[in-house]
Amino acid sequence: MDYKKLGFKSGIEIHQQLEGKKLFCNCTTEIKKEKPDYTFDRRLRASAGESGEVDVAAAHEQAKSKLFTYRGYDDVTCLVEMDEEPPQPINQKALETTLQVAKMLNCEVIDKVQMMRKTVVDGSNTSGFQRTALVGRNGYVKIGNKKFGIPSVCLEEEACQVMKRTKDHDVYNLSRLGIPLIEIATDPDMKTPEECKDVAAKIGMILRSTGACKRGIGSIRQDVNISIKGAERTEIKGFQDLKSIPKVVNHEIKRQQDMIKKKKKINKEVRKAESDFTTSFLRPMPGAARMYPETDIPTITPELKKFKTIETHDDKIKRYKKSYGLNDDFAKLAVKYEDREGINLETYFKKYKLEPKFIVQYFTTIPKEVKKRFSVEVDVKKVSDKILEKSQSGELSTGTAVVDLLADYGKTKKLNFNKFKGVSSGNLEKEIKKIVEKNKNAPIGALMGMVMGKFRGKVDGKKAMEILKRYLE
Repeated sequence: MDYKKLGFKSGIEIHQQLEGKKLFCNCTTEIKKEKPDYTFDRRLRASAGESGEVDVAAAHEQAKSKLFTYRGYDDVTCLVEMDEEPPQPINQKALETTLQVAKMLNCEVIDKVQMMRKTVVDGSNTSGFQRTALVGRNGYVKIGNKKFGIPSVCLEEEACQVMKRTKDHDVYNLSRLGIPLIEIATDPDMKTPEECKDVAAKIGMILRSTGACKRGIGSIRQDVNISIKGAERTEIKGFQDLKSIPKVVNHEIKRQQDMIKKKKKINKEVRKAESDFTTSFLRPMPGAARMYPETDIPTITPELKKFKTIETHDDKIKRYKKSYGLNDDFAKLAVKYEDREGINLETYFKKYKLEPKFIVQYFTTIPKEVKKRFSVEVDVKKVSDKILEKSQSGELSTGTAVVDLLADYGKTKKLNFNKFKGVSSGNLEKEIKKIVEKNKNAPIGALMGMVMGKFRGKVDGKKAMEILKRYLE
């Protein structure tokens, strides 16, 4: 597609859940799916916003006259989620994280945070509205030499999770309601679908770098707003996989092109991204009429203290490459593992006089090799210090001996170092000397194969090669 000729432009919205406590109560952010402890029913109606008008999207949902059933749990939901009790003071940790993200996105931080009510009557909020507040504005994210504007960073409460939906009755899981949610909106600066994906990936990386985000399916969502010449702005919701963004956007462009050719009117609307990369109608595009001030929460004056600089994942990858000699793949592997497991591999780089590459392999690729070769799953974190200490002393080779030892440990639940004990430097040197003398005309590759074959993973390959080269000189 010629996106420039199409007049294509796009902006995205990122929604990221935060870990810890909910935004307006002390319930945890655990999302439960088992049999509920209680249920209750509601019907909702739309309220007029600050302008005195009822929002078109809210009116559309109210016209369905649906019954909503909510499933609650005694330990993760309370009267606040049921809308039977006013909200408690805002979660300060969530507010601080949102302020930190706003600063990382080069935003101007709001000096007075006013919580607003956003009318939502599709059943996803028991109150009929979602609480949201502007925290940062006029920021940007940079990719290469191009800046993409970020007009707003908001802190809001997550909605309920839909469990079942029919024409006249929806069932919702109440445990998700109230989880702190950071909403980041960009300007329509993306000129290709690939730029949409790249910007979403960059913002997602910045969010994960805070260490405060929830993980797993549904914890981060992307909405994409697009427009082309001759059509209206369309919002596409429901992206889980970043790779699907260009495919869905291209399908939506083609759908709108077909409607333009047939001279059919294209309305401003919200559509859902389907699994086959097409989109389906959800509701009309909401407007400003659905917003009005929250009267239960006083205006908040955030502490605009100097925040500790957070190293982004991209910056850490660059530093690992420079400081520890890791190539791009291993640096990314290390940072990805740290992000997923909450473990700082740099402490191991500094603690042990071992190749940082081997330490990354020990935590990331070696467990996979053990599972693939021996059908054994092993938690390498439990025995990391013992194995790395033996490897550092030379009592255990950093080669296949570690794999064999871990496989044996997975089966017996015991670390039998004697069984996989490495060869001393003196004995290794003697044996290499004998092999070189007996095979004087053999190429270095063949000699190395003889050495490794003799010791079967009980020696470090790099160390053996150094000794072999020395004798060949």
